[in-house]
Amino acid sequence: MVSGLPGLALAAWLSSAAALPPAPVVPPVEVVALPAPAEEPAPESPLRRDVSAQLTVLRAEERRGEAVDLAGLLAAAPGLTLSQAGGYGQASRLSMRGAASNGVLVLLDGAPLSLNGAGADLSRVPLAAVDRVEVLRGGGGRYAPGALGGVVNVVTRAPRAEDVARASAALTAGAFDTQALQLAGESPLAGGAVLLLLHGGRSRGNFPYLHDDRPLWDGNAPVVRERQNNDSRQGGALLRYRRALGGWDGDALVELFAEGRGLAGTSQNPTPDARQEGTRAFATVRASRVLGAGQLLSLRGHGMEERTTLSGGLFGMALRQRQSQAGLEGTWEAAVGGNHHLTASLQAGWEGLESASDGASRGWGRVGALLVDDVQWGGWVLSPSARVDRSGPFTTFSPKLGVLGRLPWGGLEVRANAGQAARAPSFAELYLVQGTLLPNPELRPERALSADAGVGQQLGRGRWGVAGFYSLYEDLISYELYPPFLARPYNFSAACAYGLEADGEARPAQWLAVQVGYTLTFTENLRDDPRYHGRELPYRPRHRAYGRVVGGPAWLTGRAEVLAQSGQVVNRAATVTLPARAFLNVGVMALPWASPEVTVGAELKNLMDVQGSDLDGYPLPGRAAYLTLNVALDAGQRKRGEARP
Repeated sequence: MVSGLPGLALAAWLSSAAALPPAPVVPPVEVVALPAPAEEPAPESPLRRDVSAQLTVLRAEERRGEAVDLAGLLAAAPGLTLSQAGGYGQASRLSMRGAASNGVLVLLDGAPLSLNGAGADLSRVPLAAVDRVEVLRGGGGRYAPGALGGVVNVVTRAPRAEDVARASAALTAGAFDTQALQLAGESPLAGGAVLLLLHGGRSRGNFPYLHDDRPLWDGNAPVVRERQNNDSRQGGALLRYRRALGGWDGDALVELFAEGRGLAGTSQNPTPDARQEGTRAFATVRASRVLGAGQLLSLRGHGMEERTTLSGGLFGMALRQRQSQAGLEGTWEAAVGGNHHLTASLQAGWEGLESASDGASRGWGRVGALLVDDVQWGGWVLSPSARVDRSGPFTTFSPKLGVLGRLPWGGLEVRANAGQAARAPSFAELYLVQGTLLPNPELRPERALSADAGVGQQLGRGRWGVAGFYSLYEDLISYELYPPFLARPYNFSAACAYGLEADGEARPAQWLAVQVGYTLTFTENLRDDPRYHGRELPYRPRHRAYGRVVGGPAWLTGRAEVLAQSGQVVNRAATVTLPARAFLNVGVMALPWASPEVTVGAELKNLMDVQGSDLDGYPLPGRAAYLTLNVALDAGQRKRGEARP
């Protein structure tokens, strides 16, 4: 287990940069036993900005050779609940610690992927472009409005600086006429390094499922139907360039994405002609340099535009929408007085929405300021911060206090946090139709008061961690069932969520690794309509468990993972429920050649053919088989049978 390497790499980088003392951080706990990336964490990374947070880092390389998407990668993180419409390329969203998807801030290299905290669709982030995902659980007010339940920062692949050209390709094919292809190349260019990634995929999504054609009849035997209008296609490109110039380290990224998919509806209310087409253009550029007297300055600009067209079903004729945003950020870090590490950040931006649903164009400006002081005191770090934001007519304030340190007994590590996060309703929630998600222009701002405390330990061959959390949400915005088959956001007067997170990892032998996680979540609707008072919040399963075992030599490894969750209600009255489910995936990966490196993976998803459903009645695929072939032209140094680092 080498989960402390990112913190050690950061400390070494800081100490070598103009004698800047290391930031007073304790190496963070991670989930996977892989080496740290060659690049140091960016200023907005939780590894730097929120050192006391309950944090999980997931690396895409750990799932190489598997038919998995971003949602599948995130399934390993405790505290998260995933909702998926079913099938490749269909909508996938997450909630965290009781906060809805619109209360989880999803970033791409530190820049927001949605307007003002609106829920991000994970299916639109190709895993081929991902190096790692940093998951911060708990109020993330140090980042931007909207991080009520936490922050997910998706870090894209970066070109390596060595003077060597590389190329790789991966092909996945399998059930429901699904194919996906990615091509990647990186090379030195003009004194820097460039990475180009092309990816694409398609699926008919025509899986069979069990359907209750007489739901009002007790004991009615379900019939087998085939999912219709569940096809999907998507593709895109990512270009990233890095270079040092005149004392500055520069990093630029451009990402293009396009998709088209059917909106199949629920099993009880199918929509055979509803469609969604969309495109996204995303760009970000960063420049940073070390200043005198132990200081670091980082400047970043970013922009994004998404276009969506909805047609058929309840949409009737084509409904076109366009949302866009742009922003600038400056971050300054400095070591002061020997035991203070200050971080100050200023942000300014604009976001807008054009929708044919009412023929209106809307937009507002955003400004924000953040100040963090990590104070080292003995073996402990006290980390107070304050952030203020203005988004259009709304002003929000997000203070936080964090503590971390090591106890003298066995190297136990303690992390604790308390603070407030707030968010105004987004344009998407107020005005934007998002497939099967309707808007609500009557929404009010929401806020969260949260606290957590946890203890963990790094061991010689593994690690473990346990954390308890509590969040009180005022005017919580949450989607719930809007008959017959849509969902719409509403304000709950107040709600609370509390529970426990536990995860661990062990490597009892070089050829064997075990990973487990468990989340216990209680939710309660407070001070609301008497019909709903005391009820559970929709889409928050009480129990969620994850387990994964990987074993074998590097040239032939087997794996098995299970993801289970208890039943959950889907409306405020708790009259409609989704049953509990447990999915078992198994697979094997072989390394028949080392130069060039060729890996072949075979996988069976949902081995027990569990007939489940998600969201508000969307069937999920049953048993499915996939084959994945990876070829890398830069791995000739590795010998057959040699273990991966």
